[in-house]
Amino acid sequence: MYFDYTYILVLIGAMICMAASMNVSSTFRRYSTIRNYRGITSQEVAMNILHSSGIYDVRIERINGDLTDHYSPGEKVLRLSDSVYNSTSVAAVGVAAHECGHAIQHKVGYAPLKLRSVSVPMANIGSFLSWPLILLGLILGFTGLAQLGVILFLFVIAFQVITLPVEFDASHRAMKVLESGHILADAELKGARKVLTAAALTYVAAVVSSVLQLLRFMILINGDRRRR
Repeated sequence: MYFDYTYILVLIGAMICMAASMNVSSTFRRYSTIRNYRGITSQEVAMNILHSSGIYDVRIERINGDLTDHYSPGEKVLRLSDSVYNSTSVAAVGVAAHECGHAIQHKVGYAPLKLRSVSVPMANIGSFLSWPLILLGLILGFTGLAQLGVILFLFVIAFQVITLPVEFDASHRAMKVLESGHILADAELKGARKVLTAAALTYVAAVVSSVLQLLRFMILINGDRRRR
């Protein structure tokens, strides 16, 4: 019975992503039980941060789900999830401040954020077409087709890599404003930093997983080429 040893790479990537996801969930839960000393909600914190940064044209909306928080540059909307919007926890405040970090990036024209925005279409194309092309190329023995799929998959990885500085910088901006604005006490700042660090590591895990998947594709394609 044939065993595809390259699946080991997929399993390693999946385990890394799972560990990162479990870490961010557990860290968020831990600091969700700690109320900030001022007793203000994350929505209020986000509004204060935006206004103190000279941003008045960004709406703050509530969105269903847990940890579905995000900032939409095109719409100029900052969306906070159910578990964050009205929460006074240290974890929720940290997440809200992070999303404000993206809004600040947008205002100042942060280059990596612009690059990520313009690379979205190619990343979407790569995500949609890379797998079918690679699988068809391997099944039909068309190496060139599989290689085209790999090239498209590289667009996905490039987008993920570009996302890293965007996310880390947003967290840095968040921690800076939480400290300078005296929004959180010193002990609370440490908790917020742990939450944001755990969240950032999920993006790192995604890149590592994708690189391992790329390595698997290259091994399979080279093996198929040698057999022909």
